Amino acid sequence: MKAWRNPCIVSFSQALAEFKSGRQTPRDFLERCIANVEQHESRIKAFVTLDLKAARKAADASVRRYRAGQPLSMVDGCPVGIKDIMATADMPTQMGSPAFKGWQSGQDAACVQAMRQGGAIIFGKTVTTEFAIGFSGPSTNPFDPKRTPGGSSSGSAAAVGSGMLPVALGTQTQGSTLRPASYCGALGFKPTVGALHTAGIHPLSTTCDHLGVIGATLEDIWRVASQISLGVGSPGYGFLNGASATLPTAVKPGKLIRLYTRGWTEIDTNTGEAFEEVTQALQDAGVEILSKENDQRVAAFEDALERDVDGALDIVAYEMKWPYQDYIARFGDAIGKRIHGLIDRAHKMTPADYTGLLGKRRAIQQHCRELAASIGADGYVTLASSGPAILGFEYSGSRTFIVYGSWLGFPAFSLPLMHSDGLPFGLQLLGIDHRDGNLCSTARWIMREFS
Repeated sequence: MKAWRNPCIVSFSQALAEFKSGRQTPRDFLERCIANVEQHESRIKAFVTLDLKAARKAADASVRRYRAGQPLSMVDGCPVGIKDIMATADMPTQMGSPAFKGWQSGQDAACVQAMRQGGAIIFGKTVTTEFAIGFSGPSTNPFDPKRTPGGSSSGSAAAVGSGMLPVALGTQTQGSTLRPASYCGALGFKPTVGALHTAGIHPLSTTCDHLGVIGATLEDIWRVASQISLGVGSPGYGFLNGASATLPTAVKPGKLIRLYTRGWTEIDTNTGEAFEEVTQALQDAGVEILSKENDQRVAAFEDALERDVDGALDIVAYEMKWPYQDYIARFGDAIGKRIHGLIDRAHKMTPADYTGLLGKRRAIQQHCRELAASIGADGYVTLASSGPAILGFEYSGSRTFIVYGSWLGFPAFSLPLMHSDGLPFGLQLLGIDHRDGNLCSTARWIMREFS
């Protein structure tokens, strides 16, 4: 198969050897990113705030460390975009909301602190939809300015996909890291829920919010996720499985489970054919693909998923009551209609309703673990979006394919392998909780095999 190749991306990991040899410096790399910003930002509108003076100062400090042979960490000199729901001490954090225009926290989120301490270059704040769930911001798709970049990590994905940054931080509560990565031809990683510290990130749903990473290459993503994990840990969780400056070894999967969920009713012919080409290529490479068509255990699992997945948004809505009902009381119509609707939805739920939803989710999580173990599967495969980016900006695209993994809280990657009419979209690789490094090994093999 002929995999998608993004001609725009810039990779920090690929430049790292030159930093160490002196053939290129972190300042040189930063200037390349800035040149791409100057070329593309007026069209793509990925950033809310840029601080190029501070970025250049940080890059020059990184140059001195490399020349002394003393880089601070695996991300020293890496320019990073920060989604504008993550607190930054030196830049506003506005949550995509007019109610918070110009607001500053005065401190860094845990993930930002970990990146700064590792010598990363905090490049700017990227556009988010309102509170990562409401109306869209101004960002456009790198490959067609008439199309959405996806949400809610709109600016992060657009910046990486257009080569303005090698990596940017995003979040995912339902589909907000993997979908924009898919639309923008970048890699996306949503770790096991809780694996990366979320303190200082404006909350939506305590049990569904994930800190995610969007990057040019798998190694860029893994370096940044590992630095955040090892830099600050995660209270009550510990550390990301497999976290290391070295990408986990590529391991060929023996078996993968293909998921046919309701999202397959949303796709067009080209999207379906592109996915079939990928799964056939996997089989040709010796990977066994199981599905509901050839294994009743998979069929039973999909039935259970479809029966209960609609409760995912109810969990989010119920957990949003704080602080959003206060925001509505204080700011009224400055808070978008979607958030008003979700809080209305939460007010119709009882504590018993919420408890029941949590119980159903626990049962599905266990079912997912047991199915993979009984089959001996290394993960699940499906689409990371319902095809390429859609036209327009009122709607940032369907979450249907990706809400399952967010609801479960299990790790997932979007791998930019497919395209239709010149527009990219991703293969979703979903794994089992607390085995993020194992899933990365599978993702690395797939990327190596087909890219």
